Amino acid sequence: MNTQRASRRRLAITGVGVAALVAGTLTMANASAAAPAPTPDTLTATAAGKLANSLSTDLKSDLAGTHYDATAKKLVASVLDGAAADEARAAGAEARIVKNSRAELNSVQKTLGVDAVPGTSRAVDPVANKVVVTADSTVKGAALNRLRADVAAQDGKAVLKRTAGEFKPLIRGGDAIYASSGRCSLGFNVVKNGQPYFLTAGHCAALAGTTWSETQGGSAIGTVEDYGFPGRDDAIVKYTANTAHPSEVNLYNGSAQQITGARTAVVGEQVQRSGSTTRLHGGTVRALNVSVTYPQGTVNGLIQTNVCAEPGDSGGAMFAGTSALGLTSGGSGNCSSGGQTFFAPVTDALSRYGAQIG
Repeated sequence: MNTQRASRRRLAITGVGVAALVAGTLTMANASAAAPAPTPDTLTATAAGKLANSLSTDLKSDLAGTHYDATAKKLVASVLDGAAADEARAAGAEARIVKNSRAELNSVQKTLGVDAVPGTSRAVDPVANKVVVTADSTVKGAALNRLRADVAAQDGKAVLKRTAGEFKPLIRGGDAIYASSGRCSLGFNVVKNGQPYFLTAGHCAALAGTTWSETQGGSAIGTVEDYGFPGRDDAIVKYTANTAHPSEVNLYNGSAQQITGARTAVVGEQVQRSGSTTRLHGGTVRALNVSVTYPQGTVNGLIQTNVCAEPGDSGGAMFAGTSALGLTSGGSGNCSSGGQTFFAPVTDALSRYGAQIG
């Protein structure tokens, strides 16, 4: 048994004994009255993310997941028992008791990712308390039958969904950047060792080229210093020309959003995405730590959203207010009919490359 959970249960049992002794001095009406549950705190997405991190530290394995209710502006904590629910409520969250633990769902996600079928993704959905496996339109016949069987074998801990279109990196042969074999979008300007760099998608370097310019066939403004794809999907490019590099995102309406820092995305929060093909679009974060199997291989640790994107938007900025959140990786659908898009976390890239927003 989890020691922390056992400790909380012992405390709860002791409290019952104390309450029983005190009740003898109260009226029957007071003895039967229950204290009202604490009201969840009203939180911004940033504050909800901090509370989620705190609950993860405090509740450990008793916390199955969290998500942000953007309408009610509250954090919802999915927990495994009443004691953990009480602790989550006391911290300012709304609590609900669920069946599947985070460890169980992470294990299911990992199992379903072994020899994954191209055109599929696997995400732990904290709202559904299940692993959601999504198959794009290319998954058919024997591959689809195998996928259905694999999902069915997970004892109700996974569900299968379909999506229109094809999961693919969104490259085409924020602000447009051009390489020899395609166009992508600049993500965020950063500083490393006092020098200016920018972040973009790793598949842009892998599939389009490692030297980038502001115009097709124009003079180079930067060279890729490091990147990863597949496995991860981020790249850092060192500016090699005297190019303006403000810490802001193009909103494509004559203005820009200043970016002052980076943080982890929160499930349920509203975000925006800027890219050189479809410009500015918004949506909601659906899941974190998602694995997607593109034709080129599997990318792990992504952020799943219902924000649309199209080829050429790759590498572009996902942000919320002044906070950098993600780099456009890939997805399915388009900005006419809708779709879903995956993003590489900016915080991971900054840590990996030793860079800062700036």
